[in-house]
Amino acid sequence: MLNRSKLAAVGLLAAVFVAGGLAGWGGREAAESDDRGPRRRGPDALVSYLSRELDLSSAQRDSVRAIIARHSPETDSLWARVRPRFDSIKARMRTEIDAQLTPKQRARHQQLIEQAEHHRKEREDSTKGKAVGGGGH
Repeated sequence: MLNRSKLAAVGLLAAVFVAGGLAGWGGREAAESDDRGPRRRGPDALVSYLSRELDLSSAQRDSVRAIIARHSPETDSLWARVRPRFDSIKARMRTEIDAQLTPKQRARHQQLIEQAEHHRKEREDSTKGKAVGGGGH
């Protein structure tokens, strides 16, 4: 039987796995260049990606979108609990990476981090704006 700390560790591991998978998926989407216009984020982007890769029918797209919406409160709640710990680990990793870099590389690394944080904040703000307007998840 799992005790509370083991359950928390399993939950954290699962959340980091999901976050890493989504980050990898998002990075792949961002890296692909095409003429489809501005990148969409969130559930619609995932539905579009799966539709392209799996040739989903309209009914399947609607079902996938409904599944994502149904589980969104669970994943949002889990991420809210795990996020502070994830951020702490990320900060320690960045510090350890910086220790391996030259001063010039550290400065560039910091720029990359700031760019990534800026883009993350923009995505969060646009998602919140959609949710407030009724068009989000």
